Amino acid sequence: VQLQASGGGLVQAGDSLSLSCAASGSTFSTYAVGWFRQAPGKEREFVAAIGWSDISTRYVDSVKGRFTISRDNAENTVYLQISSLKPDDTAVYFCAAVRTRRNVNYCCTTGQEYDYWGQGTQVTVSS
Repeated sequence: VQLQASGGGLVQAGDSLSLSCAASGSTFSTYAVGWFRQAPGKEREFVAAIGWSDISTRYVDSVKGRFTISRDNAENTVYLQISSLKPDDTAVYFCAAVRTRRNVNYCCTTGQEYDYWGQGTQVTVSS
């Protein structure tokens, strides 16, 4: 499966943003999808994941209540809605996919668990 992340940009603190991860090349509905981010000088960090059927979702504690992950399997796309952006959210955001029917509450928070990666989209939040 090929992944294309988009939707990043330069925004101000407090703004909202919607990232998209468009997939092609396989039966996307059988994949769990995660979002990760990497800030300059920092390691890649798990942000959120959604299961193949979108029933299960999972977030890192620092984004709970501000980030919402969702998917539209008919459009082969996973979304990450971000609200109340903070300067600390500045990073390159990557989407990743793995073919699994596991509930993401029991998996899918480390990069090693994913087989496919998008190219990343830059989010920059100014204070």
